[in-house]
Amino acid sequence: RATLRDPFGETYVRRFEQRAAIDVYVLVDLSASMGFAGAVNRFQVAVDLCGALAYSATRNGDRFGVFGFKEALIDRATLPATRSRRAALAAVERLGAETPGGSSAKGVLDAAAALGATRKLVFLISDFRWPAQLIDQAFEALSLHDVAPLVLIDLLEAAPPKWGVLELCDSESGRRQLLLMRPALQRRWVEAEQFRRRSLASASSRRSRAPIFIQDSFDANDLSMRLTAA
Repeated sequence: RATLRDPFGETYVRRFEQRAAIDVYVLVDLSASMGFAGAVNRFQVAVDLCGALAYSATRNGDRFGVFGFKEALIDRATLPATRSRRAALAAVERLGAETPGGSSAKGVLDAAAALGATRKLVFLISDFRWPAQLIDQAFEALSLHDVAPLVLIDLLEAAPPKWGVLELCDSESGRRQLLLMRPALQRRWVEAEQFRRRSLASASSRRSRAPIFIQDSFDANDLSMRLTAA
């Protein structure tokens, strides 16, 4: 039996696994929908997650790298794997200075190619509000690696009020419209969101770990346990 440390520093026991330094990469979606601010600022949650993973990986002696992407990779938000905590946290700071935007997240495919052929532990942080085809392409492109999808969910998207007027904004085009929410529409909204989650889980389960859904904020201890169980 050997100990295996998870990305947040907790120690668990697994049979016949020898702990060795690994490359930990975080791929962060910076497409327009990641700029959504409802119950929380979604992009800030993504940056905080990335920072926690950077700190934990370098504390464990692992190498940490990050790729931020929109339609393509963002050079300013890119760091090759390093054991330097200072460099890792500086990269997270640069990531946080970016502004989500753009018309797609297809840069995830560039990020997958940039990872190379050596197997790595990859955290993919996104709201995954992508076309189904891109989701399938992304998981296929990343299938060589040990991928943990971290799905950011906002309470206002997951369970909007039964009554009220909502202002919807298309994150890609910027077009706004008013929606009169009522119980029947709210029920269909929730059902559609649940279907989206099931579809994402089905797509990822064929090639990666099951997705971990993070609503609003995250607790490091809880996330550690969920990652270890995945």
